[in-house]
Amino acid sequence: PNPFQRLIRLILLPLTLIYMLIILLKRLLARPKIFNIAIISIGNLIIGGSGKTPIVIALARRYDNVAIVLRGYKRQSKGMLVISNKNQILQDIEKSGDEAMLLAQSLPHATIIVSEKREEGIQKAIELGCKIVFLDDGFSKYHIAKFDILIRPKNEPTNVLCLPSGGYREPKMMYSMAQLILNEEHDFKRKVSFTYHEQTIDTLPKKLLLLTAISKPQRLLEFLPQNTKMVAFEDHHHFTQKEMDDIKKQYKDYAMITTQKDWVKLSCLKLETPYLMDLNIEFLNDKKLEQIDNFIAKFKKSK
Repeated sequence: PNPFQRLIRLILLPLTLIYMLIILLKRLLARPKIFNIAIISIGNLIIGGSGKTPIVIALARRYDNVAIVLRGYKRQSKGMLVISNKNQILQDIEKSGDEAMLLAQSLPHATIIVSEKREEGIQKAIELGCKIVFLDDGFSKYHIAKFDILIRPKNEPTNVLCLPSGGYREPKMMYSMAQLILNEEHDFKRKVSFTYHEQTIDTLPKKLLLLTAISKPQRLLEFLPQNTKMVAFEDHHHFTQKEMDDIKKQYKDYAMITTQKDWVKLSCLKLETPYLMDLNIEFLNDKKLEQIDNFIAKFKKSK
């Protein structure tokens, strides 16, 4: 941070203290509701992306009869909606939001549900016969009894304060409240592969343009050629045809590459098929994952 940003951080510090107090009170006063199903939450403490969605996908692939419940951020719909149910996608991208549609396409045998009120989504999963629920970004849902997993990125913010003065959504000490912490580079690592017209490729064009609307897009550049140019929009941005036409005109000599998450929105536009980055997770510590298996087994046994 520069001197001006440090000054702003100090000015906002009283609001941060109030924010932290509210969070602590909400946790202390919460009475978690127990549902008749195993619920596993994947979350993080820092602002912005830390790989929650690919980790949800990787974990959900390990089990049968899985539902994933998420908010469906920036979707053009309200309430509880079943986006997909066991190999059948039921809604379009506008109603689902980009993350939910990516989950639906990546997990054809799972059930994907969006709901601002997560408890309604959980109840719907039970009605549909699911046996396990994964809550995407569910750590702050104190009113739901669950197995909490927190993702700890390899590069955490140096400013350990909470919003609005710092880079944390909840106090850093909250790591101690999770049942399981997955540390990047120690417990998992990101693996990137590339496809073009659904064919896996090893070599990318030299003149490459990265188009994306994810949080912290710079992290993608480490997987791409050194001279790759980037056009980045805010997280969950809804692309327009005019934006694509302007970009194609400006970068007419460049091949385009984007992520699977961005492609679920871009594929609705008139656009030449780009190169795709497929971000996957490789788990490095099976011992830690056994804790999830044990939780599910105990839950089934208690029933």
